Amino acid sequence: MIRFDNSYARMPEGFFARVDPTPVSAPRLLALNGPLADRLGLDRDALTVGMLSGNAVPEGAAPLAQAYAGHQFGGFVPQLGDGRAVLLGEITAPDGARFDIQLKGSGPTPFSRRGDGRAWMGPVLREYLVSEFMAAMDVPTTRALAAVATGEEVWREQGGLPGAVLTRVAASHIRVGTFQFFAVRDRKTDLAALTDHVIARHYPQADGPLALLDQMVAAQAETIAQWMSLGFIHGVMNTDNMAISGETIDYGPCAFMDVYHPDTVFSSIDRQGRYAWANQPNIAVWNLAQFATCLIPLMGEEEAAVEAATHSVHRFAPLYQAAWLRRFGAKLGIEGAPNQALIERLLGLMATQRADFTRVFAGLSDGTARDEFLDRDAFDAWARDWQALSPDRAAMAQANPRRIPRNHRVEEAIVAAVAGDMAPFERLFAAVTHPRDLREDWADLAHAPTTGQAVLQTFCGT
Repeated sequence: MIRFDNSYARMPEGFFARVDPTPVSAPRLLALNGPLADRLGLDRDALTVGMLSGNAVPEGAAPLAQAYAGHQFGGFVPQLGDGRAVLLGEITAPDGARFDIQLKGSGPTPFSRRGDGRAWMGPVLREYLVSEFMAAMDVPTTRALAAVATGEEVWREQGGLPGAVLTRVAASHIRVGTFQFFAVRDRKTDLAALTDHVIARHYPQADGPLALLDQMVAAQAETIAQWMSLGFIHGVMNTDNMAISGETIDYGPCAFMDVYHPDTVFSSIDRQGRYAWANQPNIAVWNLAQFATCLIPLMGEEEAAVEAATHSVHRFAPLYQAAWLRRFGAKLGIEGAPNQALIERLLGLMATQRADFTRVFAGLSDGTARDEFLDRDAFDAWARDWQALSPDRAAMAQANPRRIPRNHRVEEAIVAAVAGDMAPFERLFAAVTHPRDLREDWADLAHAPTTGQAVLQTFCGT
């Protein structure tokens, strides 16, 4: 039996809508993350298809859809909320950590805005693969516990597609947009209650809203630096997609770069490049400023509060820069003496030479990086300066994955799964959840895509 609590269900009226998942006709388990279940102290046998599909609400759960607002591509929407997800409740892991268990794609809620509340199989499997790779690389992230096919079609622009439900695990699902929901309505009492809840849940060392802001700024600086070091592009860094916990959340049109270029964009809806790889730190600051604005009414005299909050948000830049240097220094094996100019020289070469981001850094460990460059002499000149620093290859092996969930491989796995063959998904999942391992039988999954294989756009598609 799974023991649920739901502290969010005890928050004041208006924080959520109580709603049960909508049952589906023919649920079938696609994938169960056994190691994650064990980490959470969950009995695998208790994770029935009925529970994971939403057909059976487990004892102790208090299903609800959370309310939140958000800036979407810079435009404010005062009411969003969980339009296709239901929070079953919270569980406590053996180490005392608390986690939300949420069903995503579980049917309509009062926040669905005329949507069907469903997800199709492609985005569910993409989030499963990408979030678990991120966890394997020690990036703060939501996790995927299970994926279940619903036996029903969902209708999108492409026509009828097989439906699926993702069971998502998170430290919580509270977002910047959750605070914005109450701030825009001038609900100061609810803002205070939410602030107290977040401090108790995530930042117990924080003494009040300013300290919470400081903690959030520091957490996001670390997370974004980790994204950048892996060539990860979130795709939709809206304020409703920034978790207060510091976790990576809502893997929609996300992707990892193949060929390196700082302006890379994959999201089909990001036509202006707002959320390009190189813009992600700036967008994080923008989102944090929106969070700070929500907290100012709780921080005493307004002028002093604005000054303190502004100072806190401005801390992101040096914190991020230090984290960026640590991450990229580790990728080059020069953690003790990170050399920003050396790192930037390599990235500049990679951009002009159209070198593969992941393969260059992985290849520095085994001497194959040179093969990724057209101008080998230019790389050799850089490499002489790098090798003079006596790089630590053990540190490099830890920092640099040999495999990532490359877009074309994810798409191949999805196509096969839709056709009823989960073997490509299972193989890719095994490989990307052991991303540092040197395995010849997974060598093909480390290859960059050919011109015909490259996936240049990703879609929300949920």
